[in-house]
Amino acid sequence: MNTKPSFSCMDDFDPESITPDQAAEHIQSVVQPVMETETVPTMEALDRVLAVEIRSEIDVPGHTNSAMDGYAVRGQDLPVQEPKTFTLIGSSFAGHPHDGSVDSGECVRIMTGGVMPDAADTVVIQERIRAVSDTEVEISPGERPGQNVRAAGEDIAAGSAILEPGHLLGPADLGLLASVGITGVPVRRRIRVAFFSTGDELREVGEPLEDGQIYNSNRYTLSAMLRHLHVDALDLGVVRDDRAAVAQAFHDASEQADMVITSGGISVGEADYVKEVLSELGDVNFWKVAIKPGRPLAFGRIGEAKFFGLPGNPVSVMVTFYQFVRPALLRMAGATEQSPLALRVPITSSLRKRQGRVEYQRGILQQAEDGSHTVSCTGAQGSGILTSMSQANCFIVLPLEQGRVEEGTIVEVIPFSGIT
Repeated sequence: MNTKPSFSCMDDFDPESITPDQAAEHIQSVVQPVMETETVPTMEALDRVLAVEIRSEIDVPGHTNSAMDGYAVRGQDLPVQEPKTFTLIGSSFAGHPHDGSVDSGECVRIMTGGVMPDAADTVVIQERIRAVSDTEVEISPGERPGQNVRAAGEDIAAGSAILEPGHLLGPADLGLLASVGITGVPVRRRIRVAFFSTGDELREVGEPLEDGQIYNSNRYTLSAMLRHLHVDALDLGVVRDDRAAVAQAFHDASEQADMVITSGGISVGEADYVKEVLSELGDVNFWKVAIKPGRPLAFGRIGEAKFFGLPGNPVSVMVTFYQFVRPALLRMAGATEQSPLALRVPITSSLRKRQGRVEYQRGILQQAEDGSHTVSCTGAQGSGILTSMSQANCFIVLPLEQGRVEEGTIVEVIPFSGIT
């Protein structure tokens, strides 16, 4: 007779589970960046991962120029005790520099970005100038030599590195690349991800529901989360609870993708074939993590593709994706590792929790008029309550050893804005 205890997803402690930290470390040790690269136009490089170091061949700015609208003069001519009159000899506008030098007692009208005339090294802003005539202006004491001037190469010096490999290119980066004249950017190729759901109870939006059936919401959340990461996603839809169908879906997905993601089918039910098939066609590294929601989480390999088997409940899918799949995809894409922003703030209500699992409860982070922050719970925290994710703007992270949380306790929160 088998007397080995059986642990379910309802238990808070399961000796067969590994900790979230152990799971994350193992995933990061197994997943390796893709090596293939391609060059894309700078305008199309948003959210791509840079493959090489980028150096500038030019100075930015290319010329010493004015940081303000005003008058360019020689710093040594500035008055010390009494106002001084300067002769206006020309102008310098952005793209239309003054042709000539500035001698003692002379000045040039200059606009922001205008090239500094030869011998001029100081700009007096127009608000501090008194016009004497059409050709003369008066400057009072109190100005400093060298003020309001941007030196050539002040932002970027020719030959300097401006972006490192692994950098995830954002809007400012595209502007930076354009500012040094780069038209094409070497980037890592996009990761190919195939995903599908399992379950005879699943129906697509638009189909009528019969008793016991539900709409496949996981297809929409997974697709959206993958789009945020700008991978090439292959949506394989729903695979029925049939062993042969599951095996064929795994084979097809692994032939086309770098990573395969499923939702549902990895628990202990009689019709849960995912783990069973994966054990035959690939490798299972682990399939239980001490996390709530999301304990039944499988990670392994099928063919050359990495595999994540996510739980079927919609909140569990999102929690496990953000905590484990997203970092794995970023690493596979070659992106420099960066931990999401975490804050420590007081909670406005008590929370139920037992020791034994790391919990990711859904919360609402708010800022008071005095600038301080608090977090509140969205309410019911069941793994099937998708409204808890829709209403929330952060995770409340409660550690493994944490028990009940009392009102006013300082807790860790991870804003969604840092992971989506």
